[in-house]
Amino acid sequence: MAFHRNALQIDHLNPLRIGCVKYLNARPLIRGWPGDVEFDHPSTLCKRLAKGDLDVALVSSFEFLRNPIYRIVDDVSISSDGPVYSVVVAHRGKISEIEEIELDPASQTAVNLLRCLLAELALRPRLIGNIDLQSVRPAGLQPGGCDAAENMSAGRTGNMPMFPTGRRARLLIGDQAIRFRQQYAEEFSFWDLGEEWKKLIRLPFVYALWLIRPEVADLKRVADRLCALHDENLADLNKLIAEVVAGVADPGHLKLDQQFLFRYYRENLRFSFGEKEKEGLRSFAKRSVQCDLLPKRDLELDLV
Repeated sequence: MAFHRNALQIDHLNPLRIGCVKYLNARPLIRGWPGDVEFDHPSTLCKRLAKGDLDVALVSSFEFLRNPIYRIVDDVSISSDGPVYSVVVAHRGKISEIEEIELDPASQTAVNLLRCLLAELALRPRLIGNIDLQSVRPAGLQPGGCDAAENMSAGRTGNMPMFPTGRRARLLIGDQAIRFRQQYAEEFSFWDLGEEWKKLIRLPFVYALWLIRPEVADLKRVADRLCALHDENLADLNKLIAEVVAGVADPGHLKLDQQFLFRYYRENLRFSFGEKEKEGLRSFAKRSVQCDLLPKRDLELDLV
């Protein structure tokens, strides 16, 4: 779906309450939006969208599976068709010998994907929730003037990578996973959930979708504008990457170069929502039902 930026009058969209996940993987889907955007972690955005505090949000795909009242913007997602790089379990030793995995509370999709993969492989580590994880502010996505790093949950951890034992692992997502891998690549192994899903299911995995509440007026024009952003940013990916690199140059942020970002955006991530991605989402729903994460029901994708 190709649009020229000037082909659509967007002044009436400015009051739209729109939310977006605050990670690098979302940048090609939100850069250039003309109005205000609220950036936050997926779990927080899901709650706000469900309460009606947001009209539109790029959020965890599991939010739609859990509460399928939303319209889905067609042709756009954050997906992978193999290693995703930024949704991983950091561990020492063999994954089959892990006894405990600390869960990242920021994403219900990643947590439930992990549960499905463990069930497929008949692995039964203890899953630990409500942990304190240090947050990483995504480059170029935070509005100016925000404080430095926020907390993903209630508190902070001083030395994030120090797991209590070699039998404990940690689920990491988004920019935090990228930062962790950069800093501790020699110390840990990384079980890539996108790669494991592809091995087992042979389909792409869909992490996030644009969801629109059903009461929002002029759904088609909103969806068209979001599709236009997707097309414009992917068509000029080098410029987007240059902006991201320039925005994370200071030592407190992620240390990213153009080569890494090009590989991340072009090889690790997919931004389409075609038939294979839809089949992958349906497969995730089916396995979530089998794992008692969802009630059994027919899955209908209400696309716009």
